[in-house]
Amino acid sequence: MNYKEYNDYELLSYVSENHEDASNILYQKYQPFIEKLAYKLYPYVKYAGLEINDLIQEGLMGLMNAIDHFKEQKDTTFYTFAITCIKHKMISTVVATKRLKNRILNESIPIDAVADGGESYSLEYLFGDDTTNPETVLMNHEYENQMIGIAKDKLTAFESMVFDLKMSGFEYKEISEILDKEPKAVDNALQRIRSKLKEIKHQKEV
Repeated sequence: MNYKEYNDYELLSYVSENHEDASNILYQKYQPFIEKLAYKLYPYVKYAGLEINDLIQEGLMGLMNAIDHFKEQKDTTFYTFAITCIKHKMISTVVATKRLKNRILNESIPIDAVADGGESYSLEYLFGDDTTNPETVLMNHEYENQMIGIAKDKLTAFESMVFDLKMSGFEYKEISEILDKEPKAVDNALQRIRSKLKEIKHQKEV
């Protein structure tokens, strides 16, 4: 069987019937994308214990998740859904690896990651809080984690990936390269994220 002879929906139908060849064909079809993304992400984690094959395996797991959870009636193609699941899985692995490395170097979560230009990139920065009072600026980790959890539920898939990468210290150019988006698209996503975070903060303070 050759994946070029079948569309994704035919293959998904065969997969639902436990047709093993169909699963292998889907893996064959999406493997080039997974490998390309793995090599793109690897430079950011090569000193943190992850190997290319680790990233590829994470990508395959993301594809498996897409196969298991895709519903054809959704307002999206399987290709778009699969690519999003693959990116989410691989990027989540990179983010988790960088967080672990940051914690080893500094006993704080990467909310304090350094932003472009060397300025502190914190949750308050996203909120748009320009106060310089340390007592006002400082947020405890429990509150930060709570706010991040609430925010992630309100972000789109793209915004969520931008948020995770930026909070892990990636620069605009790096994020745009990883996600294959223009820097302006990344900047626009961050503006939307800030607006959503401000709204969440306001709701919690009311």
